[in-house]
Amino acid sequence: MFTGFQASASALTANRLRMDVVSSNMANAETTRGEFVNGEWQPYTRKMVSLTPNQSKQGFQSILNNELKGVRVTGIERDTTPFKLVFQPDHPDANEEGFVQMPNVDPLREMVDLMGATRSYEANVTALNASKNMLLKTLEIGK
Repeated sequence: MFTGFQASASALTANRLRMDVVSSNMANAETTRGEFVNGEWQPYTRKMVSLTPNQSKQGFQSILNNELKGVRVTGIERDTTPFKLVFQPDHPDANEEGFVQMPNVDPLREMVDLMGATRSYEANVTALNASKNMLLKTLEIGK
């Protein structure tokens, strides 16, 4: 009876995390000193949320039996895209040739990810409200 609530709640939580990670990526899109590695500063590395279905069994039969129970976050991974090199000889982090390593964050990609997470969040709120309204109508039958 509450499977719809569980699925929507897990998706809401996962999409909220996706929006938080995108916000962090956007906030650090120009951060040249994100992490101290081997005695040198490295630029901020873009992060991505990985999700998997939250189900008890694998296969088509579990889907037929309505055993899908939403999604779960399996981790926050680092993007392996190389850093961008920008010519800024006056920058304090510039190398001998005058190039600065900038984060591998693409603001356009982040906005697309944010829009996708927002739309998914809204869709799950709608599904949660539909489930709630169906249960309320069911309770009214007994009156």
